[in-house]
Amino acid sequence: MGTVRTRQTIILSQPRSTQCNVPFAHGMSWNGSQLPTRSLTLFARRSLRTRSKSASTTPINALSVLRERTNGGASSIANGVRHIFYSGTDAHAVDEKKGTLPSAVVPGTWLDRMPKSVQPYLYLTRIDKPIGTWLLFWPSWGITMASYSAHIPLTPTLSTIGLFGIGAVIMRGAGCTINDLWDRNIDKKVERTKVRPLASGAVTPSQAIAFLGLQLGAGLAVLTQLNLYSILLGASSLSLVVSYPAMKRITYWPQVVLGLAFNWGALLGSSAMLGAANWPVALPLYASDKKDDIKIGVKSTALRFGDKTPEYLAAFSTGMVSMLALAGYMNDQGPLFYTLSVGGAAAHLAWQLRSVDYENPADCWRKFASNKWTGALVFSGIAGDYLYQIMV
Repeated sequence: MGTVRTRQTIILSQPRSTQCNVPFAHGMSWNGSQLPTRSLTLFARRSLRTRSKSASTTPINALSVLRERTNGGASSIANGVRHIFYSGTDAHAVDEKKGTLPSAVVPGTWLDRMPKSVQPYLYLTRIDKPIGTWLLFWPSWGITMASYSAHIPLTPTLSTIGLFGIGAVIMRGAGCTINDLWDRNIDKKVERTKVRPLASGAVTPSQAIAFLGLQLGAGLAVLTQLNLYSILLGASSLSLVVSYPAMKRITYWPQVVLGLAFNWGALLGSSAMLGAANWPVALPLYASDKKDDIKIGVKSTALRFGDKTPEYLAAFSTGMVSMLALAGYMNDQGPLFYTLSVGGAAAHLAWQLRSVDYENPADCWRKFASNKWTGALVFSGIAGDYLYQIMV
């Protein structure tokens, strides 16, 4: 066959019934069977780079899998490259007997440099998307509020914050594993989620359950470093983590359950430092945090809110700031708290509400992810009051 030239596409030689166009940076087209191995490898690398700029997904270690399964042959690599890009980013079943390249795709991140045997499990924990970990960790500012009210020295405060940070990483990952076990059959049918390890088959349910056991064991090891009251309080939050995926099936308000689970740290932080939760302070603080976990631009609460989403979010934001101020009043916080924590959080939330594009899911996600800065602002005022107290 001769060379076929087109503009901005590469057409690989294959049967008409499966011919596909692949975007290519240099705008040329070649007959795949005539290209040498080096050219095809270069093509695959450039094409992957091109696709990564225009889409949020790239194949897992595509080049290495190509070489392993085709022994570097040009014609076979052409077939492999063709399989990667056929039907865009759709994930197809892996056919090990035929040597078909698995086309399940995942975000291209630093996890791709980790050992292949652990990559699926790391993706299962969403450790490459730390926003969930931040939202789980920030409510542990209850630790610092308790230390401020009880005049607790800096060393035990910092060590407890460190424990909560480790626990946030572990338990956020465990929550993702539980969620994906519940939703694996649904995830297979959704474009955004069908590349998740359980949905794509990279991890089996039995493997995920065994991995979950390790995660929960590690979480328990962290929890047992606290007092008995806190151990029981922390363990009780697991019911919320397990039930959240079920709530998505029966209510438009699953984020209420998610918010309860994510902000348990406000209660747990108080009890970890004081031996029991300081409820007059912890409850308003706990309630104030839940707005951060209502994500716009997706199903569930977004469907329930409809065209009234701006009004709902404004109400939640007002409630959050009010409860935060009440918690500070009950804890006798100083001026840094009201300036940085209350004022800073209010300003940041006002910016979100004014600038968010409700019709743009990408912008909705950016605003949701920016809530890590809401948490940082709240913590900065609490920490400022505490540090000033121990220095004077």
